[in-house]
Amino acid sequence: MGRTSGRDLAVGCFVLMGLAAIAYLSVSIGGLGNGGPTGLTLVANFDEIGGLKPRAAVVVSGVKVGQVESITLGEDYRARVTLNVDPKLALPVDSTASIMTSGVLGDRYVSLQLGGETETLANGDVIDFTESAVVLERVLGKIVHNLGSGSGGGNDAKDDEPKEGAE
Repeated sequence: MGRTSGRDLAVGCFVLMGLAAIAYLSVSIGGLGNGGPTGLTLVANFDEIGGLKPRAAVVVSGVKVGQVESITLGEDYRARVTLNVDPKLALPVDSTASIMTSGVLGDRYVSLQLGGETETLANGDVIDFTESAVVLERVLGKIVHNLGSGSGGGNDAKDDEPKEGAE
């Protein structure tokens, strides 16, 4: 009986170590353990965020340099997106922020394009130049609306003929 309980204890310890390893990997991959990168906090205001979510990637030239910290509605009723990026970045004050889509129907992320100024953004600064997300439903709606109004516009050949008595 002493051997069986020792074996059971070893198996139990092995199972607990496995569960602890899975929990650690889940937290570290999910980015919950360290709260994400701590560094330069920037704010960008957008008219349309199109499904952008907190913890979405912030990239420069395709390289992840941070993440979206929070999304709120500003006083001007525009989406206020707080970005947390690598503090080693020297982003010029005329840099732009765009909301992009990875793939055709993929996740949204914020892409930063560097400007040409020598002065750089500081912690808490606002990125003035932003480009909102393109919402596929709105684009398709405009195309359908334009096609519909173009075919039945009422400008047919009868309107171009001169009327009797009018010279």
